[in-house]
Amino acid sequence: MITLDSLEINQKVKVKSLVQNGLTSKLVDMGIYPGKDIHVAFRAPFGGPIAVDLDGYTLSLRREEASLVEVEL
Repeated sequence: MITLDSLEINQKVKVKSLVQNGLTSKLVDMGIYPGKDIHVAFRAPFGGPIAVDLDGYTLSLRREEASLVEVEL
């Protein structure tokens, strides 16, 4: 299983699934759902947030949130 938090900058992926927990609906509300194409724009050092581009805007996710997003290359 590859998750969004394990990716490098400039990788382009497609969301495969979301781990079901209390944050799942928040991710969907932000536009992250299965089938969505995502580009990793930035990774902050030392466990900081990850910035992803989708639908023409940049979204910052905590590592905890990004770990809930299973992707395929």
